[in-house]
Amino acid sequence: MSDDTGLADRFEAHRGHLHAVAYRMLGSASEADDAVQEGWLRFRRTDTSDVQNLGGWLTTVVSRVCLTMLQTRRTRRESPLDTGIEPAGETLPDPADEVLLADSVGAALQVVLDTLAPAERLAFVLHDLFAVSFGEIAAIIGREPAAARQLASRARRRVQGASTQGEPARQREVVDAFLAASRSGDFAALLAVLDPDVVVRADGAAVTMGAEAEVRGADAVADTFAGRAKAARPALIDGLAGLVWTVQGTPKVVFDFTVVAGKVVAIEMVADPAVLAGLELDLG
Repeated sequence: MSDDTGLADRFEAHRGHLHAVAYRMLGSASEADDAVQEGWLRFRRTDTSDVQNLGGWLTTVVSRVCLTMLQTRRTRRESPLDTGIEPAGETLPDPADEVLLADSVGAALQVVLDTLAPAERLAFVLHDLFAVSFGEIAAIIGREPAAARQLASRARRRVQGASTQGEPARQREVVDAFLAASRSGDFAALLAVLDPDVVVRADGAAVTMGAEAEVRGADAVADTFAGRAKAARPALIDGLAGLVWTVQGTPKVVFDFTVVAGKVVAIEMVADPAVLAGLELDLG
């Protein structure tokens, strides 16, 4: 009995966080309760004496449960039954989490999340709302960290596009200006569209093609792209403007832009064929 009490005490210390994670992923308080309960059952059945970060271990367990639930829901074409009114007697989301949610992605989050594929939803929620690393997310979804990063990026673009009216058109203007400045080698014009803290990241496949794994800062990014991108062409990536380099009509590298307040804050260079195959590309 004392062992059960000790286990329960250890689990209860993390219950609030686990419920917040599950609620964000599932959009349903009742389903979140079910996911957390399943996490408790798995915790009871598992020897965790060697686990150094129990909170991280439990988050992984509950996240995997949520992923399975999302996949099942998608297969059955089900939607969460909750309508925003919490059932009596169930655990309510922490008000602090509600503030975090509103500050992070705005009121349209839940509607947009319901349109995402399960792995996209999990990657976005865990990384953007709960700061879980892409390495940890990759282990949960069974993919490489670069793929997990791309899933979160795709989800983030959809959230941005839905929550900011006019954002797609503004993004196209910024990307077009970036491309023109890059092709002409206009360093000043590049700086004008780059956030001072802009970061460019390349996946492993792009690195093998000669790209740097990461470039930070407007000056360094402008220097990297000035006089280049001559073979790149505009494209829509999951509905938002970006660039793509093709060979005989086949996409080889995608330049995936994140634009905030009219400035480029991040560019993801994606060349992994498996990741490219999962992107919705419109080459026009």
